Amino acid sequence: MKPLVFKKAKRMRNQAPARMRLHITKGDTVQVISGEDKGKRGRVLRVHPKTGRVTIEGVNVVKRHRRATQTAEGGIVEFPAPIHHSKAMLIDPKSGEPTRVRRRRDADGTVERIALKSDQPIPRSR
Repeated sequence: MKPLVFKKAKRMRNQAPARMRLHITKGDTVQVISGEDKGKRGRVLRVHPKTGRVTIEGVNVVKRHRRATQTAEGGIVEFPAPIHHSKAMLIDPKSGEPTRVRRRRDADGTVERIALKSDQPIPRSR
């Protein structure tokens, strides 16, 4: 009888994860539609396209205990942690309500985001 040999599965090394195409960019005002912070509005501070997450001001605030160093003071630090982009919806510029977004390509080739509720373009605020 042949002895059983455990073989490790090969890991994919040095391969970057696929970037997600997000409907939210840095500086947008969004509203959280699900989770613990449902209903909160805030400005997008950072977008993580590799993981599909966004960091929103005042949403998903976590605490970290930091050890003091020679340059920085220690203590409890609060900062917003990222949430998944599907939990945030852009705010309609006309009505102020959360809305879905479509992309429209103009004649000159630029892409603009369109709010579905009001059919208004959503300006980029980077």
